[in-house]
Amino acid sequence: MDSASQDFQPRMFSIKLWPPSESTRLMLVERMTKNLSTESIFSRKYGLLGKEEAHENAKRIEQLCFTSADEHFKKEPDGDGSSAVQLYAKDTSKLMLEVLKRGPGTTAESEAPMAVTPLESGDTVLDISGGKRAFIEAEEAKELLSPLTKPGNSYKRICFSNRSFGVDAANVAGPILESVKNQLTEVDISDFVAGRPEDEALDVMRIFSKALEGSVLRYLNISDNALGEKGVRAFSELLKSQENLEELYVMNDGISEDAAKALSELIPSTLKLKVLHFHNNMTGDEGAVYVAEMVKESPNLENFRCSATRIGSDGGVALSEALGACTHLKKLDLRDNLFGVDAGIALSKTLPNLPDLVEIYLSDLNLENKGTIAVLNALKQSAPQLEVLELAGNEINAKAAPAVAECLTAMQSLKKLTLAENELKDEGAVIIAKSLEDGHADLKELDVSTNMFQRVGARCFARAVANKPGFVLLNINGNFISDEGIDEVKDILKAAKNSLDVLGSLDENDPEGEPDDEDDDDAENDDDEDELDSKLQNVQVEQDD
Repeated sequence: MDSASQDFQPRMFSIKLWPPSESTRLMLVERMTKNLSTESIFSRKYGLLGKEEAHENAKRIEQLCFTSADEHFKKEPDGDGSSAVQLYAKDTSKLMLEVLKRGPGTTAESEAPMAVTPLESGDTVLDISGGKRAFIEAEEAKELLSPLTKPGNSYKRICFSNRSFGVDAANVAGPILESVKNQLTEVDISDFVAGRPEDEALDVMRIFSKALEGSVLRYLNISDNALGEKGVRAFSELLKSQENLEELYVMNDGISEDAAKALSELIPSTLKLKVLHFHNNMTGDEGAVYVAEMVKESPNLENFRCSATRIGSDGGVALSEALGACTHLKKLDLRDNLFGVDAGIALSKTLPNLPDLVEIYLSDLNLENKGTIAVLNALKQSAPQLEVLELAGNEINAKAAPAVAECLTAMQSLKKLTLAENELKDEGAVIIAKSLEDGHADLKELDVSTNMFQRVGARCFARAVANKPGFVLLNINGNFISDEGIDEVKDILKAAKNSLDVLGSLDENDPEGEPDDEDDDDAENDDDEDELDSKLQNVQVEQDD
């Protein structure tokens, strides 16, 4: 062998799976759009999304998941991007399922209304959010924001949601906002960089942040901007100057652990905070610790929403303990997390400190009987004035029914009760229905769908609500009620004060008593392929176990 052959060293090639190309990202958006707008078991239950709405949701999901996976990629030790791709695909499936479960026509814009205080006389609100989502260029920005440039204007509240600002438009908006920042009290810049490349979106956020720095706001909405940690820090100057916030909305923003940490570090004071909404983020247990720190420093909090944020047992315990400082809390929404029994018990120990609760949403928390009973025993003592109680999807069965019934008996102001997607069966249904028969004159909605009960349970619930004035909806769908049982329910309602109009849809009732198994568990299969496209080729809705 000659020296040249001996000196030859084979070149080592490494395949980088991250980041995906722009064409791959667009392909994923189109595939998600098709999945979201195609008839399925979810659309039959929650409604079918239109193509346009599906496409908008697909774009938002992709951006959120890309931001989260990109942050992960920068920390992963192997450096080839394989774990980032897996996270990208997994998160995409998770968020698609959440969109399908929300159904058509529900967007984050409607979850945080701009006008939360009575309108004042004169032109005090500039709202350019109407119409279809659109890109804003410099000239249009100048025209749309011209009312803010008029001498002596009295605008105090602005809403730029649903309009996508590029850098040129932001450079026009910046000086205008800076000129009126001292009179502004409410700012909604949710969903104002949609469809922009990340670098441009971050520049836009920095321009707005610098322009609004030093404003004394009571309301700030920065939802739907796929922030991640970089986005939160792009708003640094604005956030650091806010010591009087009463309402803060950070929903659908890809708030990971690092982003939650940044948020808690940047806002100097939450002492006056009354409303804090973190809905639909990627916070997890680690991020929940930083959210809990903010909550602990918000003694005047009245409305807290931290639903669909992937918080498990440890984070749930931390959050539950922190809520003990919020003694003025009236509305608590923790739905769709992975709390489990331990976090449920921790929450039950906090509830006695929340005597003003009026609405509590605890669906899909995996509380099981033990956690549910602990929570209900606490609520029975601390919040008999409760008007809304949601406990759907917590694996509650007939063994917990006596505790549920005892709690409901104490809650005579209840207007809405949701116990859907549990396992009460006839035995539990009879006990709970009996507790609702007497009193509860204000009850308007009862949802006990998908609880495995049959004719007996259905009749009992019908009797329980038949004569309640103002009652509007009885949902017993998704159970195993015979045709004769349905006829009996209708007869009970017709013979009483309430008409058949209060009976909800029965399209998923199964008179044969066979459970409707959703067995197409099409979770993503990671087959360790070396190509990125193959890993994303079959992204589908990942169903709950």
